[in-house]
Amino acid sequence: MISFESDYTTGAHPEILRKLTETNMEMMSGYGSDRYCISAREKIRAACGSQEADVQFLTGGTQTNALVISMMLKDYEGVIAAQTGHINVHEAGAIENTGHKVMTLPQHNGRIDPEELETYVRDYYQDETYEHMVFPGMVYISHPTEYGTLYRRAELEKLSEICSRYNMKLYMDGARLGYGLASLQTDVTLQDITRLCDVFYIGGTKVGALCGEAVVFTRNNTPDHFLNLIKRRGALLAKGRLLGVQFDTLFTDDLYFKISRHAVDKAEELKQIFRDKGYEFFLESPTNQQFVIIGNNKMEKLKEKVAFGFWEKYDGEHTVVRFATSWSTTDQDMEYLRSVL
Repeated sequence: MISFESDYTTGAHPEILRKLTETNMEMMSGYGSDRYCISAREKIRAACGSQEADVQFLTGGTQTNALVISMMLKDYEGVIAAQTGHINVHEAGAIENTGHKVMTLPQHNGRIDPEELETYVRDYYQDETYEHMVFPGMVYISHPTEYGTLYRRAELEKLSEICSRYNMKLYMDGARLGYGLASLQTDVTLQDITRLCDVFYIGGTKVGALCGEAVVFTRNNTPDHFLNLIKRRGALLAKGRLLGVQFDTLFTDDLYFKISRHAVDKAEELKQIFRDKGYEFFLESPTNQQFVIIGNNKMEKLKEKVAFGFWEKYDGEHTVVRFATSWSTTDQDMEYLRSVL
């Protein structure tokens, strides 16, 4: 049995484990003040092309989304997201639990259309009763999206411009950001994201780390008393070194980008295997997540040999399933998949 169920089904990249073991007996101060957290912040700033960026470390994606969104929104504000956005569908109401509404727009292969966003916000402020409504205070996007698709630079520039004009924050969920940056079809760089977003995070959990996400505040806009607010919500990791060592390793010698490119290359191989076997794709994804249409009978048989993720029903006889590659996907995995299809 092999697994393409997700990109975090294996533990951590061997280089991270080696570094964690190597530094295990070093005595360090806690709560993100150790030298590895400091070093990781400097390396991430350099990769972002901004010495002004503030980098903070959290442990997981849902925790990061809930904390960042709730801290950056005023009490009367909500966050706009695509209908398929992770915060709207797969985070168990975590955002609403902080007291902020998720306001949805139609999704286009996971993306928000800038023109539809502008229409939504313009219509909101043209409504004479808008003071009785939840104010749009932030726009949430994922890159890659939940469908593995990507925003073009021109789309991000338009979204950023709309957000600036209407005094909204632009927040990018980067749980799988490495795979977006490594895509053969992207024209978006980490420097572009730093320039265009108010805040984003660089995902570690799904890109080679045991756990951890690096939040980047790009415009001297870190919420006041950020450490205190994280602590108050029970999310402050005493052994901050666990995150610092991992991100310091990921951003040494471009490891983060190398392992992301490996996963994207394996996803291209995976696509070719499915094409050779006559399968159809639900959509064209340029990243590590691939969505395949499979007959229900075949799906049940395949489950006995390969783990993959359910996505949605296609029709009465077919299902859309997700196959995800990662840093740990091997040539042997590819050959096994080919043999059982």
